[in-house]
Amino acid sequence: MKPSYVIAILISVVIVIWFAVGGLSGIKGKKDDAEQSNLDAQVQTELPSVKIKRLEAESHENFIQLHGRTEPVREVSVKAETAGLIVRTPIQEGRNVKTGAILCEQDIDARQAQLDQANAALRSRELEYDAAKTLVEKGFRSSTQALGALAALDGAKASVKRAEIELGNVIMRAPFDGIFEQQIAEIGDYLSPGQPCGLLVDLDPIIVTGEATEQQISSFRLGEIAAVELATGESLSGKVRYIEARANPATRTFKIEVEVPNKSGTLKAGVTANLKVSTGEKLAHFIPSSVLTLDDSGRIGVRYIDADKVVHFALVTTIDETVDGIWVTGLPKYTDLIILGQDFVSEGIKVTTQYDLNNSQASGTQ
Repeated sequence: MKPSYVIAILISVVIVIWFAVGGLSGIKGKKDDAEQSNLDAQVQTELPSVKIKRLEAESHENFIQLHGRTEPVREVSVKAETAGLIVRTPIQEGRNVKTGAILCEQDIDARQAQLDQANAALRSRELEYDAAKTLVEKGFRSSTQALGALAALDGAKASVKRAEIELGNVIMRAPFDGIFEQQIAEIGDYLSPGQPCGLLVDLDPIIVTGEATEQQISSFRLGEIAAVELATGESLSGKVRYIEARANPATRTFKIEVEVPNKSGTLKAGVTANLKVSTGEKLAHFIPSSVLTLDDSGRIGVRYIDADKVVHFALVTTIDETVDGIWVTGLPKYTDLIILGQDFVSEGIKVTTQYDLNNSQASGTQ
């Protein structure tokens, strides 16, 4: 075979091989592109989906809210002033009493006899003084003797007064109008001086107490109106009557007392209460309480998305609560709030969104 033919054949073979390899490379490249497109589509469809609600900040009255309870305006343990056996307890527990009402009475024992003896001694000293004064006037005695008789008379009067007080001490009376809350001593009990007969409480007005933090205390003023909501359902109002000047060393909080009228006596002590004091208006968002969640540090807040559908976390502060939701601060003025799925996404990831059907925005996957 001629050399020229051999060269031609070899060139033809090389050209065929070159085209064959190029075709295979093109097919592989198209296949890789298709696979990448499928992968991108799969990633896109696997982005987490959340439901959002578009919110705009509104002006809302800001409140400081404290948790506390109701307390009597005063309570006194009525105690014995002398020793003796209890012989009478005329007032039942829970009854309203007036000032001076008898709560407990001790046995008189020998106290009446001591008073009788003091009165007899007083009459004797009166006669002695009258006689001494007459003799002095007639010149049969000196004025010094009359002064001695007068001193003895004064001493007898003091003895009578002391015996009367001791006799009166067997009766323990109510020092003010109130409720005989607890009968401590029963008939037959022996009370020494200082031992209690019973507990008397005054519930008009009733006091609602709360604890304000170091950041809150500057917002309170004596005499300002506070709203009170009791666990029993009553909604009341009262005036701030006391602001503690020194913080509790253990809790670093300050005691606040609000005075609420209770003429009817229907309000009871020891009931859980919420105190709300207005501190002016502030821009805030109204959100469902169910959207509150925790970040990785355990802080309370909410999750929302930006214009690129990236999740963000914001710490919020509650300024008011209602049955339907809560008013909070700490969010941008216009916020796309995640209201469903917030517990399954984290800050910084991208999501697909669906607007709340009750929102003014159109629904549909974005």
